[in-house]
Amino acid sequence: MGEGAAEQDDKAGRTQGQREGQRRLAQWVRDYSRLPGIPDEFLGPDGAPRPVWSRFFDAFGALAPDEIERRFGMADRHLREAGVTYRAPGDSADRPWSISHLPLLIDEANWQQLCAGITQRAELLERVLADIYGEGRLVAEGALPAAAIAGSPEYLRPVCGVPPPGGRYLSLYAADVGRGPDGRWWVLGDRTQAPSGAGYALENRLVLSRAFSDLYKSMNVPRVAPFFEAFRDSLRARADRDEPRIGVLTPGSFSETYFEHATLARYLGFLLVEGDDLAVSDNRVHIRTVAGLKRLDVLLRRVDSNSLDPLELDASSHLGVPGLIDVLRKDGVVVANMPGSGVLEARALLGFLPALSRRLLGEELKMPHIATWWCGQRVAREEVLSRLDEVAIEGAYRRGVPGFDSNGPVLASELDASDRQRLVDAITTRGMDYVGQEVVRLSTMPVWEQGQITPRPFVLRVFAAATPDGWAIMPGGFCRIADQPDARAVSMGDGARAADVWVVSDKQVATAATLLPATDKVRIRRIAGVLPSRAADNLFWLGRYLERAEATLRLVRALGSPSGPNKGTAASLQSAERIQRLLVAWGAISQTSRAAAGRIVAEALQSEARFGSALSLVRAAQRTATSLRERLSPDAWQVITEMAERLAYEVEDDDSVLSAAELTLQELASFAGLAQENMNRAAGWRFLDIGRRTERAINTTRFTRQFAYDEAGDEDLDILLTLVDCQITYRSRYLLAPILAPVRDLAVLDPYNPRSVAFQVTTLNEHIAALPSLKEHGLIEKPQRLAVATQAMLATAEAEKLEVKTLFALEQDLLSLAEAIGQHYFPHGPNASRPEKLTGLA
Repeated sequence: MGEGAAEQDDKAGRTQGQREGQRRLAQWVRDYSRLPGIPDEFLGPDGAPRPVWSRFFDAFGALAPDEIERRFGMADRHLREAGVTYRAPGDSADRPWSISHLPLLIDEANWQQLCAGITQRAELLERVLADIYGEGRLVAEGALPAAAIAGSPEYLRPVCGVPPPGGRYLSLYAADVGRGPDGRWWVLGDRTQAPSGAGYALENRLVLSRAFSDLYKSMNVPRVAPFFEAFRDSLRARADRDEPRIGVLTPGSFSETYFEHATLARYLGFLLVEGDDLAVSDNRVHIRTVAGLKRLDVLLRRVDSNSLDPLELDASSHLGVPGLIDVLRKDGVVVANMPGSGVLEARALLGFLPALSRRLLGEELKMPHIATWWCGQRVAREEVLSRLDEVAIEGAYRRGVPGFDSNGPVLASELDASDRQRLVDAITTRGMDYVGQEVVRLSTMPVWEQGQITPRPFVLRVFAAATPDGWAIMPGGFCRIADQPDARAVSMGDGARAADVWVVSDKQVATAATLLPATDKVRIRRIAGVLPSRAADNLFWLGRYLERAEATLRLVRALGSPSGPNKGTAASLQSAERIQRLLVAWGAISQTSRAAAGRIVAEALQSEARFGSALSLVRAAQRTATSLRERLSPDAWQVITEMAERLAYEVEDDDSVLSAAELTLQELASFAGLAQENMNRAAGWRFLDIGRRTERAINTTRFTRQFAYDEAGDEDLDILLTLVDCQITYRSRYLLAPILAPVRDLAVLDPYNPRSVAFQVTTLNEHIAALPSLKEHGLIEKPQRLAVATQAMLATAEAEKLEVKTLFALEQDLLSLAEAIGQHYFPHGPNASRPEKLTGLA
């Protein structure tokens, strides 16, 4: 009886929720201000919601307003904690990723039409590229004007006649599409250079599928994992050995889409590399690693073609690999996409594609594109000039119009007489640099604003990956939504936001797709793989920056504490001055002051102008961590981000300064715990810990030299015990006030104290011994030679005989050790060499 009543109550609740959802949907439809004459994804031509959207909003509308806002907040919090960012052109800092909380919905029938058009177009462009860089029949027989190709800066003569290693020019293709006036999908532009957005599409899916998990499952949305699996496997299959090494070539952390590069590398299991990480040797591309040069088989590039090789392409480029084009000629590496493929992004070629489709594929284009006239041909130029007020003028090869400041199209009807005549003269004089295009107003989709849905223009980017079985289409894509109601183009740098794309099916979809290999095909291994020298360098400095920040925070806490050295006695004032002098030497404050201890503490904690302040050091660690996104866990990244945000928040009084310092020290301890407990004990963890141990040894030696000098009193020795976190240990051992020799022994020589110099050096010796040896001469290499010598000195030293000059010499030895580690394991340029024999972890 009880179970039946509960079932009836549950059914009644669902029915009531459905009625509420339908009521709210009807209200939203009435308030939806659809733009006249513009195709809309939400409302059909009859003004009623399309079935796929009705299905979605029936369930969405059943959620209480507070619950909707809670889930939106969950999505935003995930993006913030995961550090999802992008950088618009001209930005000097990353922007937080902005996501629309409603997905773009596409029903299965519409999606199949879209897939057919994208597949056909990708195959057509592959064949066009093969001819342009191969036999050249299209130009020779007049199907393509030579000037339309040769005029593009993306046409690379050095790769003409070079067959693409692996057999494909295009490994990944993308098309920007929108709904045309006739309701069909239209192509707005092709992306053949290095299509971006797939990594962000992956992140968008992760965010919304978590925020609305039940709704996501009920809509039967296919997963994107099979697409990435097919793409990864296709790259592997093109290499010439069974277990290839694949890298994602990125311009670096200042790239507009660096987060995406790191996301793809981590998700696909590839190495994230920069041009400086790579070197050419023996007609192969190699990665500079801590174990010497290691062969790289496939490069998934995110660097423009012209920047790939300064020897044969742009000589000013620092992003590429000298000699890469010659390696391609000798079939030594697979590059996806093939250099020079960006030539097909030129708008000058759009008008020729329908005829090329009939010629190369024997069929009409299944998906039309914007009507385009290349002004390099007399007939087309005259057509554009005769209809100048009816068309949009674009650059034939690049974004923007030559001679005009706008990054987008120029409308002659909106120009004054002088600029209009200047445009006409430019088209007449050098028409090959311009195209005329039909003016397109983007179709709209619903977005959530202030509790209502409203239409906004959008562009959908659809991705296709070349596989041995044909083209695989990502089920979804990367959607960008304009901020203005009427827009002709959408870029993430223009205040736009992104949206997930759900392909909705009536049938249940498979949920077992994963990027993990089948269990019967896994070869057991315990080493993660090679560690590029740049990544090791960044891990080393991440550890050093965080340890420096900790040392500065401990000084801030000691100086600002109510029980600290500011009690007014002569000894206390001298101790406070010693702390301040150390902060000056470390670049945390500008000058010492007895009268303004609070100001000094605040400056050391939060000054943006001082390179040694805690804020500056944490930000330096954050910048370094940005280059390690593919190697850091979300938890570790979140801790670093929270520290930077906390220290950047303006404090109002001395108590707030101390509180911020205490909380940041706790977060540093959290990061150390994550590194200790969660990182695999391979070379990456070792270099992070080497950085921490090296910096801690240097700082502890400096603390001891500053506060345990030969005539040090109780006040200074007590400060030293506080700085090296040894108060409890000292009191439990000696039950006495601080005495010079025992304090020195505890801080410097005690091998059992995890904060002592001896402990750091012993740990450094263990790490260095486990790292690869680069020479087979059998001699001890310089980093280990210095570490062993320092450890021997500390093991044989006596606390009673330690002098300030000995501590100074120890500090210099530690600095020399840090420099030797950098020179040995992080070589650049010609210093990177192949090892004669490899031992230890790579």
